[in-house]
Formats: sequence, C-alpha cells, structure tokens
Amino acid sequence: MPGMERSGDACDSYHRYREDMQLLADAGLNAYRFGIEWARIEPVPGVISRAELAHYRRMIETALDLGLIPVLTLHHFTSPLWFAQEGGWLGDRAVERFRAYAEAVSPILDGVEWVVTMNEPNMLAIMIGMARALQDDPHAADPWLSPTVDDEGPRPKTPAPDVKIGERLVEAHHAAREVLRERTGAKVGWTVANRAFVARPGAEEKMRELEYIWEDLYLEGSRGDDFVGVQSYSSQWVGPDGVEPHPQHPDNTLVGTAYRPDALSIAVRHTVEVTGGMPILVTENGIATGDDTRRIAYTGEALEHLEAAIADGADVRGYLHWSLLDNYEWGHWAPTFGLVEVDRETFERRPKPSLAWLGETARRAGN
Repeated sequence: MPGMERSGDACDSYHRYREDMQLLADAGLNAYRFGIEWARIEPVPGVISRAELAHYRRMIETALDLGLIPVLTLHHFTSPLWFAQEGGWLGDRAVERFRAYAEAVSPILDGVEWVVTMNEPNMLAIMIGMARALQDDPHAADPWLSPTVDDEGPRPKTPAPDVKIGERLVEAHHAAREVLRERTGAKVGWTVANRAFVARPGAEEKMRELEYIWEDLYLEGSRGDDFVGVQSYSSQWVGPDGVEPHPQHPDNTLVGTAYRPDALSIAVRHTVEVTGGMPILVTENGIATGDDTRRIAYTGEALEHLEAAIADGADVRGYLHWSLLDNYEWGHWAPTFGLVEVDRETFERRPKPSLAWLGETARRAGN
C-alpha cells in the first residue's frame, strides 16, 4: 500500500528467538508472547509444513527451558496469500480453513498454557474493510497509515470496524476454540484492542453505540473463553458527533495518541463489565516514545492503575508489555515501543534501562 516502508528482515526474531527470550529471562521476566505464522505452516491449502511446525515447537521448548511462559497467538493480522485469494475472512470456506489450521497446529502445543486465536479482531475487521474498499475503487485509496495512528492532519478518519466482518471473525474464533479445547490443555481466548472511550457530558449514548462497534461485539464474542486479552495504549473522548481526535500536544506519543496511562484501568474495567468478570490477561500495554524515561514513567503509572482495578475486583492473571523490541509497526519503523533497541543492519539487541526496570518491578510484585 502507498506510504508503507519495507519490513525487510524486520528484527529477524524468527532466527534470533533464543537471544530475545534470554533477554527476558535475564531481566527477571517470566513470559514471552509470540505468534505462529499461518502462511509458513500451510503454504498451500491443505499442505502442512512439518519443518515449520518443528520450528515453532523449538520456540516453545526454548521458552519453557528458560523458565518463560509461552503465550502463543495463532493469527496476528497476516494470512496466507492463497487464503486472501479465496476471499479471505469473507470467503465461503474461511471458518473451515481457520479450524483446519488450528487442528494442524494443536499437536505442537503441549505444555502451552495460553493460546490466543486472533490478535485484535476489531482492528483486523478495519483492515479487511479497507482492503475491500481498495478493491472496489483503487483510485480512492488514501496513503496507508496505521489505524493505531491518531487522526491528526488532513486525512479521513480511520473507518470503524464493520459489524458483519466482526461477526464472521467471532464465528471463526469459536471454531478454533472448539478444536483447541478438544486437542490441548491450553487456556483459549482472543485479544481486543481497547479504545478506553470516555464520554463527554451528554454523549453517553453515542459512546455506548461506538463501544459495541469497536469493542463489545468482540468482548461478547469472548464469552465462554478461558480468558480475554486486554490491549491498551491510550484513551479517547467521545462527543455527541463521535470519537474526538487527540488534539496536538507536546506530550502525545510517536503515533499521535495522548499520554494516558490510566487507559489500562479504563479498558480493564470496561472488559469486566461487558464479560461479566472473565479472567483477563493484559496482552499489550506500552507507549511509542524515543524517551525511555518516559516509557518507565508511563508503564509505572499504568501498573498502578491496573493494581487499582484488581483491588476493585478485576480478575487479572498477568501483564505483557508491548513490546520487547523496537520493531516494524504497522508499516513503519519510526514508532518505537521496545524495551530493547535493535540495529537494523546488524540486528544487535541493545537493552534499554526500561527492560531492567520492568524486570525489577516484576520481581518486587512477585515477592
């Protein structure tokens, strides 16, 4: 798409996963979330790569050997080309295809406690809608910018997730959940990109309308799961006319969002309300900043707000920071979320002070 940078070899974590996991273990952290790439597992329909299954099994065993809890994601936005050519998530065989993929992966999941079927299906629904619009009218496409980048400047607002697409993703999630429950001992859920909406006076009804489209359809779709993943970065005001763009401010993050560490508590509390108190795993929380002291301050404040939500009854089972590495984010390299800097030429990992800080914070919390 226009406006995107090349990922190249990205951070080469596919080959350097032991080094990455070792950084976490050495810092005193005890969990590592990573994804399994469907296109590698099933490069053509119905043909499963035993070598790729073995690769991901080695990753799982490496994590376990280092004392890390592996948190696996089966679908993190990307799909096989052949799946897209069949119609993708809106194709007639989409649910069947995703179920078969879950079946293919399930034999390597021994010892894995947490499995996420899909990462942020609400954001995936946006991307599917944008891709369909591009197919319908290639000349109407605006330069690609992440849906997570705030709508500052003269470009159209990111479209809301299409409810019909969301309903299809819920169906696929339930199909994969059924397979994983039959064939593994893992806890199964999915993650939701939480907007942490807050209503202006008089805009409460508008907020509830937007909450359903953006979050609650997916939170309700998680009922019956073993957990739900909360993914929170910032909060947004809702006025009578809808979501208000963040005003430009020196404290805004590298993706234009407001500095709102309290968003995590807002997201957790809303998730508790909609799901009826389901177990929660915070699967993403972080800040895009080039100032690591600010990262530490943000994360420390976010954890304080999380503790307050737990004290009020939220059943939170764990916290995962986004992200370990400065990585390729939504078609761009500039937003740096990582606890570790990566040299894009040599792939050298350079831990930031925030990595040691988070490890020490986790150790203190465990005592």
